[in-house]
Amino acid sequence: MSLELSRLCSAISPSPTLAIDARAKEMASSGRDVVSFCAGEPDFVTPQYIRTAAHEALDMGLTKYTPAPGTLELRQAICDKLLCDNALSYTPSQIVVSNGAKFSIYAALCALVNPGDEVIIPTPCWVSYPEMVRLAGGVPVLVPGCREKNYITEARDLAPYVTDKTKALLINTPGNPTGAVWKRDQLREIAKLAVARGFYVIADEIYEKLIYDGEQHTSIASFGEAIYHQTIVVNGVSKAYAMTGWRIGYAAAPLPIAKIMSSLQSQVASGSNAIAQYACVEALTSFKGVTQVENMRQQYDRRRKTMVSRLNAMPGVHCNMPKGAFYAMMDITELFGKYYGYVQVNDSMTFAELLLENADVAVVPGSAFCSEGFCRLSYATSMENIQRGLVRIAAFVAAMTDEPAELIQNLPADQHE
Repeated sequence: MSLELSRLCSAISPSPTLAIDARAKEMASSGRDVVSFCAGEPDFVTPQYIRTAAHEALDMGLTKYTPAPGTLELRQAICDKLLCDNALSYTPSQIVVSNGAKFSIYAALCALVNPGDEVIIPTPCWVSYPEMVRLAGGVPVLVPGCREKNYITEARDLAPYVTDKTKALLINTPGNPTGAVWKRDQLREIAKLAVARGFYVIADEIYEKLIYDGEQHTSIASFGEAIYHQTIVVNGVSKAYAMTGWRIGYAAAPLPIAKIMSSLQSQVASGSNAIAQYACVEALTSFKGVTQVENMRQQYDRRRKTMVSRLNAMPGVHCNMPKGAFYAMMDITELFGKYYGYVQVNDSMTFAELLLENADVAVVPGSAFCSEGFCRLSYATSMENIQRGLVRIAAFVAAMTDEPAELIQNLPADQHE
């Protein structure tokens, strides 16, 4: 008999993003004027036509349990979307609707991974990927990316990391936190590698609709029958339709994998929220969605250009222009070794903590994304917040010195502008 807690779950690292966000909210609740660039969700309200569909479902009494993999109507709508947008042909039996795309990814890993199997993850990567691989019994294999290549990891970069233990590659395009968008030829070469070496691809395409500068999204599963049968496509409605709190994601997979994912879900979560599923049918099928999504994308685009331009004007700061999603990568490696007051900055967490405590600006340190030397800023916030926050960051960076020195003054929120 033992009262020892689970070693597996006890080893899960707490999310640095949540820690920074919690501290920012604590400061704001005490009266501090905090500008937060932490949010990984749209700042827009879910479009009215989707909310109306939810109200109608409630009025019709559609509040019962749904099938574990989702309602047939929604799964068919997802099939139609994948055929129209991605040239991918699936049947409803190959679709599993989950409580957000995060659970879809985890269920896919559980369906594929045996103890000790390796899952390749290009970095910087979303904070949850490595932990989900470990929880599924696998070993995350991190492949470093670099700013000079726009954080895009190509087949030739991945090949040295493929071993006889490799079970899957987890790829995210457009990417969080990088905003990187893999080009068609780059994905084709990765598909060839996966087929030749015999590993699966989990393709996280949640930011698919948020792309800029004429770039195009390509699903890796579209490069022929072989890679189609080795790919699990993961997507959802949270980012494109401003539906983060509705918690609807989905996976499209070869039938044997979809069956395992559905069985897993039936035992640990059952079907997703019924009302949200009916609302998602409207999100995916209404022509109103095209206009609504494009309007949000254009606003993100304007914010993106403003944020990147202002960041690049700061001495010692560099920022590539992201091609997708709604994040900017603030490269601060040239600031390492400098001091803010008597504190030397040698890593992104120290920079983020000092920035929050002294300038009332919250950013996410690169260490949260398995990559050091940068901070992630979300431009899923108002242009006013972006302008105010960047003024504060510029003042903070300007106050950094080569030697420890007493600060003339802190940077209180009401004096940044």
